[in-house]
Amino acid sequence: MERLIERVKAILLMPEAEWLVIAREPDDTAALLTRYVAVLALIPALAGFFGVSLFGGNRSVFAGLIGVAVSYLLTFAAVFIVAHIVDAVAPTFGVQKNFPNALKLTVYSYTPAWLAGIFLLLPALSLLTLVGLYGGYLLWLGLPPLMQAPRAKALPYAGAVVLCAFIIEMLIGAVQFTMFGRAR
Repeated sequence: MERLIERVKAILLMPEAEWLVIAREPDDTAALLTRYVAVLALIPALAGFFGVSLFGGNRSVFAGLIGVAVSYLLTFAAVFIVAHIVDAVAPTFGVQKNFPNALKLTVYSYTPAWLAGIFLLLPALSLLTLVGLYGGYLLWLGLPPLMQAPRAKALPYAGAVVLCAFIIEMLIGAVQFTMFGRAR
């Protein structure tokens, strides 16, 4: 857990230096998913559950628990879809495809969004989840060291990925709204 906290602090507070460290790390998808995504993705899922089911009062506990499970699983799906997008559009920006690095880039770029999920605990504060948009900046900073993107092409590359991620998140929100009457 200490290592997770150190990584979170480093990626948020010293992202340029941390991306260089991440770029040198060996590819370990299982560890990345089980020790990072699995832990941080719980924050918005559980905060949303307590916020809507207990404090918001408009959803049963059972429906809330199902919503937590669906939200949690959709988070993993979103990470993989966005990582595939990062990898797939790489040649468009003069970058060689590298899925393991695209996955690392995506996972660590989602960090602020997962942490901002704590604001879902109190429905009145849910607008503050917008601080998760800092992840777009992290993505832009991480493209050169992880995907070897030329600095001049990193901004449009990041913009394309962020736009796709936004669309994916909107679709996930629509699925959740359809299933449960409220997105995350």
